[in-house]
Amino acid sequence: MGLNSDGRKEVLGLWIGKEECVSFWREVLNDIKARGVKDILLTVTDNLKGFTQAIQASFSKASTQICVIHMIRQSFGYVAYKIRKTFSEDLKMLYKAPNKEMAEEYLVSLEEKWLHCYPSALKPWRTNWENWTNFFDYTPEIRRIIYTTNAIENLNKNIRKYTKNKTQFPDDKSAIKSIYLACLKVSKTWCKPIPDWGVILNDFHMAFPDRCSHIKIK
Repeated sequence: MGLNSDGRKEVLGLWIGKEECVSFWREVLNDIKARGVKDILLTVTDNLKGFTQAIQASFSKASTQICVIHMIRQSFGYVAYKIRKTFSEDLKMLYKAPNKEMAEEYLVSLEEKWLHCYPSALKPWRTNWENWTNFFDYTPEIRRIIYTTNAIENLNKNIRKYTKNKTQFPDDKSAIKSIYLACLKVSKTWCKPIPDWGVILNDFHMAFPDRCSHIKIK
């Protein structure tokens, strides 16, 4: 799923694979390229296996962002429920920092406070530092649309509404057909650009002057 130059959400395609790996994601991205997508400015993923590497290989100029919401959920899974509220407030200081430098300082403070008892909750933030902090390079308006994959999750949720009565499909072709029809129904509601598209597009012009200056409000 993508956001096109008109500021509208668009289903780029659907694919069925045996496993999520670099070769599968590269096949997906190459198919998108073959159908006319020439450039991707920013991507946001759930850090699925091999996805970031495939993006960097197929669209070398694309900035890759890991979904911060998924990072938060992953951390909470390792933290005792009774202290989750306190941990959440501390963690919020990290991903809501005004810039990458301040985020680094907050991460150091978090590690000093929590690493000894919850190392697994904090390790992903350090390990994936380069890929989850990319959104700090952009304005707050752009950050809001790239720090989470909620848009694709909402799409999947709506697809399940149309397919929930079919627990099994005789073959891949029938599954793709059913999901395709569900996507058509969902996408009919995407008749307007996302809120504040003009402001966001202006920010894109400043962030990528050589790659999207030709895009105008329609």
